[in-house]
Amino acid sequence: MNPRREWLVVLGRAARSPRGRVGLGLTLLVVLFVIIGPFVEPYKPLGLETAAFAKPSGAYPLGADDLGRDVLSRLLAGGWLLIVLALAATAIGVGLGVWLGIAAAYYGRFTDGVIMRIVDIFLAFPQLVFALLLVSVLGNKLWLIIVAVGISHAPQVARVIRSVSLDVCERDFVKAVELYDTPGWRVMFSEILPNVMTVVMVEIGLRFTYSILIIASMTFLGFGIQPPAASWARMIEENQIGLVVNPWAVIAPAVMIALLTIGTNTFTDAVGRASLGVDRPVEELTLGGGIELEAVA
Repeated sequence: MNPRREWLVVLGRAARSPRGRVGLGLTLLVVLFVIIGPFVEPYKPLGLETAAFAKPSGAYPLGADDLGRDVLSRLLAGGWLLIVLALAATAIGVGLGVWLGIAAAYYGRFTDGVIMRIVDIFLAFPQLVFALLLVSVLGNKLWLIIVAVGISHAPQVARVIRSVSLDVCERDFVKAVELYDTPGWRVMFSEILPNVMTVVMVEIGLRFTYSILIIASMTFLGFGIQPPAASWARMIEENQIGLVVNPWAVIAPAVMIALLTIGTNTFTDAVGRASLGVDRPVEELTLGGGIELEAVA
């Protein structure tokens, strides 16, 4: 099979599987909710409409938050920024990680040693701790949160991509291209990258899920998206004090975040299974040569 099209075949196979349909359906449901939400919100997300923590009623199906703002309106308007930030962080993390991983495998020796030692240093820091440390030192800016989360993803991606690229670098078609004095960067991205693309697709799904959770956690802790802007994670933080009075102000955004992460995780798992042709439950997917690939159970 042409490696440049293999990942499309894998995605199609994953989307047709029962697990893939469930995961893709949940993800698309939340994305559709986020896209159409700002156009159908019944009230202004920042408008003070009723009493604080008012219970659900006909006028306010999910009640009100701590300032008397309509929970449904804020829920409809509060997801798009989280998804955009997560997508941007994922793009940075996967892009940087893929480049480092392929470069380490292709050039080997000194380059491999330097890249992997740098990766080991970053892996010593938990992702959330690293992002919080960077934002605490340099300031609470959305672009910085994107960069911090993206950089925190790169070491894990680099290690996985390096592992699968080592085998590809030794194949005959790569050696044949090198005989024509093809520049190294062209060999890496025209010959090696297409052959590890299915693994990259799995990593994109995993890192997107982690991006959502990390950014939501940072927002809950007071970083990132600031009030009065509507944000699912910020809604949870703001309304936890009224959980007994109107639990929907906390439950609704928590459910949306959960559906998005579960859907993404489930579809990513389906992609991983489709790439290996396995139909049984797995917790670790292993590519040829004992290479371990993270997957969600």
